[in-house]
Amino acid sequence: MVQTKKQKYLFLAFCLIPTFIMFSIFTLYPLFSGLYYSFFEWSGASNTREFVGFENYVKLFTDDIIPATIWHDYFLVVTKVIGIMIMALFIAVALTQLKIKEAPFYRIIFFFPNIMSVVVIGILWMFIYNPSLGLVNSGLEAIGLEEWTRPWLGDEKWALPSLVLPSIWAGIGLFMLLLMGGISNISKSNYEAARIDGASEWQQFWHITLPLIWPQIKISILYIVITTLNGSFIIVQVMTGGGPNNATHVMGSYLYQQAFTQYNFGYGATIGVMILVLSLITVLLLQFLLRREKVEY
Repeated sequence: MVQTKKQKYLFLAFCLIPTFIMFSIFTLYPLFSGLYYSFFEWSGASNTREFVGFENYVKLFTDDIIPATIWHDYFLVVTKVIGIMIMALFIAVALTQLKIKEAPFYRIIFFFPNIMSVVVIGILWMFIYNPSLGLVNSGLEAIGLEEWTRPWLGDEKWALPSLVLPSIWAGIGLFMLLLMGGISNISKSNYEAARIDGASEWQQFWHITLPLIWPQIKISILYIVITTLNGSFIIVQVMTGGGPNNATHVMGSYLYQQAFTQYNFGYGATIGVMILVLSLITVLLLQFLLRREKVEY
């Protein structure tokens, strides 16, 4: 009995220790390193670092660009959550509830953008938004709306909204599959009983489907928020580089500019700490707002 318990603990240690080592190397070490470097003035390339205490944090709160980057990030968060969840939920319900023969084919088509690199997606949509040859302006001209054409990524007013569409297009497939899995696990007897009681399709969706896939919806929303706050800078760097005139800079792209373009690594690390804090606060707030009792029928 003692030997069996010892073997169990040895097995658990064998499984967990390598994972913890990898987690420490690739997550904890960069996290605490970033926090450490935020107290220094450092170019990121030299061997000398000057300790400046909280000077970088004072600069953070007086930097005029920081509030704009935060606004841009949360603009992308809100628009992506709304756009992706509506589209993913609509497609998931259609492919599971409606008798569509080509459902497997459509599932592959909608998921295809998820296997593409964000860099490839950014370059593709740069061509789509091209003022001269892009599909957007060409399509508007073809239907007689020439006055609506514009240099989408070069217009300060429209550059940031123009990043929303490729971000939504690239994210629908993953969450469609997650929601489809949740819908497929709902017993058909629930729908049969509802139909016998005279419930419409909309009532079945609102009172059966939506409550029973709420865990998947919650996970999807949290995942979109986290990946947007921490990863939206990639598509910004590819498509606009933060321009025009800082109109599309998000926190991550501004961090990249400060640390790797202007060689102000200490201040870049400070921005990284801000991203971490805002992400934690946002996720904790959403966990509270999205909580609800588990529904079972």
